[in-house]
Amino acid sequence: MEDSKIEYLPPEEIEKRSFEIITEELLKRNISLPKEEELITKRVIHTSADFDYAETLCYSKGAVEILKELIKNGADIVTDTNMALSGINKKVLAKFGGEAHCFMADEDTRLLAKQRNVTRAAVSMEKAAAIAKPIVFAIGNAPTALIKLYEMMEKLDWKPAFIIGVPVGFVNVEAAKELILKTNIPYIINRGRKGGSNIAAAICNAVLYQCEKKF
Repeated sequence: MEDSKIEYLPPEEIEKRSFEIITEELLKRNISLPKEEELITKRVIHTSADFDYAETLCYSKGAVEILKELIKNGADIVTDTNMALSGINKKVLAKFGGEAHCFMADEDTRLLAKQRNVTRAAVSMEKAAAIAKPIVFAIGNAPTALIKLYEMMEKLDWKPAFIIGVPVGFVNVEAAKELILKTNIPYIINRGRKGGSNIAAAICNAVLYQCEKKF
């Protein structure tokens, strides 16, 4: 193996160097990110090594500041997968009084979904709506979660505080994201088929780390 291109770095320098490379790559591509969105988009690219996110991530007006204020005021985060839940830095979230939840593996979620012939993600969103505090929804896998959130907003006197909508896949994924883009709920949405639980967690962590620095 030719090692002339290998960079020998101490562990604590690897992430820093990764972000430097991302910055260099963006400059080569003539991509300039809005300052308030920059750290989130770069962390998503860092997680995925996919520069398409620089073009497809959509932020509602003032989304980042709204999300930071929610976190700093103790909002909870609800995910649609245990993978996303495990990826979120819950220790930092707890500093601000927030908790992270995923109801997908709960037995009552499974039973209700089976009885009603709906997805567990849809039932999970209903359970989350009963939490008596502001909720940030971080959806990285199930478009049916976004569809259920939209339906509840349309039919009930209820609104989520924020939606991170980055499900990955082919069936209903793009249409579900477009539904949320039509609402007046603050959001970060990735247009198209790409996304995933790791992307949802990366967005949450990017905001958590920004909040922690000012804590």
